[in-house]
Amino acid sequence: MTHLKPVDHTALRTNQATIILLLVLGYVFNQPLWVVFVALFMLGGTLIGRPGFGWIYQGVFKPLGILKPEVLQDNPAPHRFAQGFGGSVVAMAAIAHFAGAPTLGWILAWVVVGLAALNLFLGFCAGCAVYYFLNRLGVPGFTQAPPPGTRPGFRPPRQA
Repeated sequence: MTHLKPVDHTALRTNQATIILLLVLGYVFNQPLWVVFVALFMLGGTLIGRPGFGWIYQGVFKPLGILKPEVLQDNPAPHRFAQGFGGSVVAMAAIAHFAGAPTLGWILAWVVVGLAALNLFLGFCAGCAVYYFLNRLGVPGFTQAPPPGTRPGFRPPRQA
């Protein structure tokens, strides 16, 4: 079953870029509190059904005309799942930092940076691919299939 809805992929990419930027800066300046901040926004965004840092796009970049919407017919659920899973990994990174295991904390943060970069630069969402795989296996709650003509985890094609 697939119920496609308009999804602004510019908002998703802004979210990914912000996650990458904040986690890398947190690492460069050795600030584990930035990891906590990122985890809270990612998990909070998942709970409200929006990109955690989408407010930057909606409140700054879009009104100033710096970024333009790219609205595609897509499934929002896999993106929420991916953000929630990534936010959980970042939360585990934060816990590792404050439990005295900063190396593990930074490794987990860098995993999220790598996966967000894969999505931002190559258009492949690993969390979305996992969601679609779980859908194919019939796992309850994973009800959406990839948009027609789209490989699982990849960005749907632009509509004419």
